[in-house]
Amino acid sequence: MWARLRRLSADRRFQRGSDALLAGGILAASLVEVGAGSAEWSGSAAVEIALALACTVPLVWRRSHPIVVAVVVAAGALAAGAVVAPVQGPFEVFVALEIALYSVGVHSEKQPGLRVLAAVSVAGALCWLAVSRVGDGANYGDWFPGIVWGIFAWGVGRVIRAYNLRMLKLEHLTGELEAERDARAREAVTVERARIARELHDVVAHNISVMGVQAAAASRIMQADEPEVRNALAAIETTGREMVDEMRRMLGILRRSDDELALAPQPSLRGLGALVEQVRAAGLDVESRIEGDPRVLPAGLDLSAYRIVQEALTNALKYAAPARVEVVVRYTEDAVVIEVSDDGSGTSAGRGTGNGLVGMRERVALFGGELRAGRRVEGGWALHATLPIGAT
Repeated sequence: MWARLRRLSADRRFQRGSDALLAGGILAASLVEVGAGSAEWSGSAAVEIALALACTVPLVWRRSHPIVVAVVVAAGALAAGAVVAPVQGPFEVFVALEIALYSVGVHSEKQPGLRVLAAVSVAGALCWLAVSRVGDGANYGDWFPGIVWGIFAWGVGRVIRAYNLRMLKLEHLTGELEAERDARAREAVTVERARIARELHDVVAHNISVMGVQAAAASRIMQADEPEVRNALAAIETTGREMVDEMRRMLGILRRSDDELALAPQPSLRGLGALVEQVRAAGLDVESRIEGDPRVLPAGLDLSAYRIVQEALTNALKYAAPARVEVVVRYTEDAVVIEVSDDGSGTSAGRGTGNGLVGMRERVALFGGELRAGRRVEGGWALHATLPIGAT
């Protein structure tokens, strides 16, 4: 609701309409007083109406031209007070003057506003001196409060202006932070996709290479009277080599320059015990168990499952420690289910920058799976990932 009100108050048409309504209300009250013959409007009717118009109509432009409006309204207010002296000036004119000086504080810079405020104060003092000498005597108490309230109104305007500028700056910074967050999320997706592509390149290239080697070996032991089979095996061998070369040209650039990393075997869930021991040695209390009958998984899915567990444990080590972490890998008929939960006090909804969670979602989506992550009711964090076996 507050955001809607802020947007409405910032609308130009709403501002102009509200200012026109404000000016019209003060003008209507002034004209009623003039028509009723109030002592505060005891001059000539034509003069009083003209002064009422001069003090109220300019308020319509108090946001766009605050200095000019303040000067015109102040002149009209001083004139209206001088006309009825020694009687106290009209209250409606006093209200219009305070609104004009408040508008100077809100909608203009500090130095021009101070000059206008000083000019109005000096003019008010001189006007009081003039009417007290020439006229029947004017009570100083009828003029001095207007100056004091004018300074107060201008000060309130300055405070509100500082608050509005601070809010605009915060909104601008919030927009920049949101844009940076979105850019980092997109970058994280790109990096993780590149990493997945690199790993899949290794897996697929290895399997195709094995196919080619097996086809070449089978071709050598085939009998000479089976040329069609030999030709088919030769075609498999040639196609496999060409495919590996093509994959290396397209995806090989994604490899890291670290030779040891490039030559190291790809991890899998078979290395879960070593991963748990490594994290446990880093200071995290980790327990793991495997449910169901372990089976040989497709290389890409096996690698992604391992990476998901690795990333979840890394997040727990960063944001939940000291805590107790439980890792469950469950083999079902058609999926591998990974559950990682902790009882830590980490409260980051995205567990850090969120890049790790983005990467895990990318891996799960690659195999048509499902991932849920969030805080547990009993405290801590829980991750649940389902990777269908045989899905693409």
